[in-house]
Amino acid sequence: MKLHNLTAPEPNKKTRKRVGRGEGSGLGKQSGRGHKGQKSGSGYSQKRGFEGGQMPLQRRIPKFGFKNPFRTEYATLNLDAISEFRKSGKLGDVITVADLIETGIIRKKEKIKILGRGEIDAAIQVEAHGFSQTAVQKIEKAGGSVTKI
Repeated sequence: MKLHNLTAPEPNKKTRKRVGRGEGSGLGKQSGRGHKGQKSGSGYSQKRGFEGGQMPLQRRIPKFGFKNPFRTEYATLNLDAISEFRKSGKLGDVITVADLIETGIIRKKEKIKILGRGEIDAAIQVEAHGFSQTAVQKIEKAGGSVTKI
């Protein structure tokens, strides 16, 4: 295969619509915008969700409940994932937030919560922002310890 044999994939072969290039093109004069009206002008831009004056969907749908603006969001990590990372050599016996950031499991500013899905077979020391009760029980049962930040 050589460079002169390469062709663009099918969708890339379509040329853009060139409007306002004379009546013979089929898109001259009003350039496909029709006669007069709000949408025909050059400065026209429509608001997101605008439905021609009809009450927009965003405002028609009933809203209920309470959204707490101060809720703390946690990145979650289960025990089965920790044991997999330990088997692959990404994590050691002492697991800190810095280790999790370094391996790319969580992002820098995220808070981490350890959850109890799966089993842990080694005595590990885990440092995190939060733990579920089952995670604490399973880690301590295996001979490990937990440290809440």
